[in-house]
Amino acid sequence: MCKEVDYPIIPSRRRTPVSNSRYLLGMAVASIFSLAYLLVPAYIISAIFALVMRYPDTQSSLAYALPMLFSLLFPPKSSRFALWMARPMLDYFVFESLHLSDDVDETETETCESMSESSDDEGNMRSGKEESSGGEEKSSRKRRGRILAAQPHGVLTYVAMCEAITNPESAERIPTAVASILLRTPILRNLMGIFNLVDASGPSLKRHLGADGGSVLLYVGGIAELFKSCRNEERLYLKERKGFIKLALTCNVDVVPVYLFGNTSVLSVLRRGPLAGLSRRLGASLTLFWGKYYLPIPRDEKLLYVVGRPIGLPHIAHPTQEDIDRWHRVYCDEVRDIYETYKERVPTYKRKVLYID
Repeated sequence: MCKEVDYPIIPSRRRTPVSNSRYLLGMAVASIFSLAYLLVPAYIISAIFALVMRYPDTQSSLAYALPMLFSLLFPPKSSRFALWMARPMLDYFVFESLHLSDDVDETETETCESMSESSDDEGNMRSGKEESSGGEEKSSRKRRGRILAAQPHGVLTYVAMCEAITNPESAERIPTAVASILLRTPILRNLMGIFNLVDASGPSLKRHLGADGGSVLLYVGGIAELFKSCRNEERLYLKERKGFIKLALTCNVDVVPVYLFGNTSVLSVLRRGPLAGLSRRLGASLTLFWGKYYLPIPRDEKLLYVVGRPIGLPHIAHPTQEDIDRWHRVYCDEVRDIYETYKERVPTYKRKVLYID
């Protein structure tokens, strides 16, 4: 059982100090997302009630429900301008991003370039058709898609949000897979849609991964993982989550572990009760949560986004359970290695124990 412990508040230490006005603006921007996540469901229920009951009258009920109705007219859409507007969040959190896979990408690129040079030297011995075919094969290898398997699942993924704000090109290229209910929830779908969201259903994932170089960011623990962690324990719901491994094997994409340090500490969640059960059934975090001053304001803590290296999945059109279990163990070992290697960089994680359930 995870017992909630409130650690002493550690003042944030930023590489570049910011003014109080910039800090407060960043806190306000970050709080927009948490307040919306808490209040929008209640507003939608009350707006539907007002429309059905025409309370207090038809005109007033329509005016009250106008934001919800207006939101339904516009699909969620990623927006670099909106991400730019959210940049003050970076003055509130202490954010750091590490991409270990960049070394692998560079190696792969150098290998492909070397192969290309070798192919040029042998050009006089091959036909133009063979050279073209070889070029297409090398291009295909470079464009292999990936599942960025992220954990842990938080109420709001401020770590990934800061990464998207810092690197909007990557956020635009690699969508985040979320529960379909979020994409259908008025206001929230437009607010969170700026981070380039797609449906996490099987057919949707296969469609995106089937594209040339198609990749997605997927929270593999799901909503069940949200109710496992607290500030002094990190519990991942991974032992029974093997579907993403099977999907990657069959779709010929690799899996890259991504760890979001701080995702479960900036906001605390009510882990039991009827709302927790409802959240699991709906696949959305409809629960009570709190942060700074016991309000729905995220704590200004160190956030660390770590992208690991691809685990090297092969393409198996019809994987056996043994294949899936084997590569799932490799993935879990990589996740644990990332956690133990980099947790010292985050003050609130130095005493935090990782459990994989």
